Amino acid sequence: MLSIEENGLLTRTGPGTPMGSLMRQYWLPAVRTDELPEPDCPPVRIRLLSENLIAFRTSSGKVGLIGNHCPHRGASLFYGRNEEDGLRCVYHGWKYDITGQCVDMPSEPPESTFKSKVKATAYPCEERGGIVWTYMGPRETPPPLPDLESNMVAANVVTQQIECNWVQAMENNMDTSHGNFLHLGAVDFNNGSALADAFLKDQTFKYMISQEPLTFLLFDTETGASYAAQRPAEKDTYYYRIMNYHFPSYTQSPTNKIETACDYTAEVPIDDTHTMQWIMTSPDPRKPSGGHGRTLPNTTEWLGRFRPEVNSANDMEIDRHVQRYDRTLDGYTGIQGIENQDRGITESQGDIQDRSTEHLGSTDAMVIKVRRLLISAAKALDEEGTVPPGVDRPEAYRRRSGTIVLPKEVDVWEATKVLREAFKGVVV
Repeated sequence: MLSIEENGLLTRTGPGTPMGSLMRQYWLPAVRTDELPEPDCPPVRIRLLSENLIAFRTSSGKVGLIGNHCPHRGASLFYGRNEEDGLRCVYHGWKYDITGQCVDMPSEPPESTFKSKVKATAYPCEERGGIVWTYMGPRETPPPLPDLESNMVAANVVTQQIECNWVQAMENNMDTSHGNFLHLGAVDFNNGSALADAFLKDQTFKYMISQEPLTFLLFDTETGASYAAQRPAEKDTYYYRIMNYHFPSYTQSPTNKIETACDYTAEVPIDDTHTMQWIMTSPDPRKPSGGHGRTLPNTTEWLGRFRPEVNSANDMEIDRHVQRYDRTLDGYTGIQGIENQDRGITESQGDIQDRSTEHLGSTDAMVIKVRRLLISAAKALDEEGTVPPGVDRPEAYRRRSGTIVLPKEVDVWEATKVLREAFKGVVV
C-alpha cells in the first residue's frame, strides 16, 4: 500500500504538482485530428492536466492550443473568431497566433507597441497518426515525439473518457490476472460450448484460462518496465504474456502474439478525476476507428468529449439475470463488453482510489513497480531537476508486447529480444 501522501503525489497532475511537472516533460495526446477537420473550423474546449485550453486550426492548417482566458480581461477564447491565422477575442478584438503572441489590438492607437508585450498561455502542437500532440513543458525547444510504432504507421485511434484518476485506468491495463475472472469467469471450459472451444484453440487465450498460479518476471527498461507473466503450457514449456509500461502513462498489453502486435494505450489526465484514454491500434482494417463502444454525442463542455453511453450513472447497464445464469463473456459480471467491464470496475474504485487501504498480492508486482518508478522520478525531478526516463530517447519506445510459448529452459527476455523490437516483421 501507499501512504496518503504518496498517493497524492502519484495521482495529482495539476500545475505546480511534482507529478504534473513530470507529465509536462513529455509530449501528450491532446485532441484528435478529426476534431479540427478544416482550417478556421470552430475551436474546441480541451481540459488537459487540469488546465482549460482552447484548440483551433488556423487558416493555414496549423493547430494551436491556447489558454482559455484572454490576457486582456479574461474573456473565454472559446467564443473567439478563428480567422486569418489567429484566434480573435470577440470582447475587444485582441487576436493571438498559435504561439500565444498577440498580433492585433484594434482598440489601441496605431502607433502602440503594446501588443508585442502581451502573450497568452500557449503550447506547441504536432500532428501524427490522427492525433494532435502537445508539449506543455518548460523547454523552449521541445524534445522529440516518442517513437510509438502504431502512431507512426497509419494506425486507428480510439478514444474514450474514463471518470476516475489516470493511475487507476493505467493500472487496470497492467493487470493480466483479472482476465480469468472479470472477462472470462463465466465461461465453462469443460462443457464443450462453441465459445469455450474457440478460446481453447487460440494460443493467446488457451493457457491464460488456466487457474495455475502466475509467476511475474519483471524487467527494467529505458522507458519504464516490462513483465512476463508466466504460466505452465504444454510439457516442458511456459506460456508468457509480456506487457510493457513506458513513462509517463503508456501501456502495451499482451493482446496478440508478440511478433504481430504493436498497440499502445495512453492514459492522459484531463484533471485529477477524469482521464482521456487514447488507444493506438495496429493498422488492421477490421478494427473501426473512432469511439470505444457506444459514445454519447460530443458537446462543447469541458468534459463533453468521448463519453461512453454505458457508464457508472446507469450502473454500466448491468444485467443481473445474465450475471446469474449466462455462461458467456458477459455472464460473470452481467456487464456487456470487455471495455465496459474494465471501465466499470476501474471507476468503482472511486474518483481517486485510496491506496492506503489496499492489500496487495503477488500478482500486483507490476503495479507496485510502476508506482515506485513514477514516485521516484517525480521526486527526482522536483528535488534535483533530474529529467525523467525516455524524454530524450524517442527510439527507446520502439517496443512490442504480446504472448509466446517457450521451452522452460530458455530465458524469456533473451529469447524474445528481437521479437520485442518495433518495426520488425509483419503487423496485423
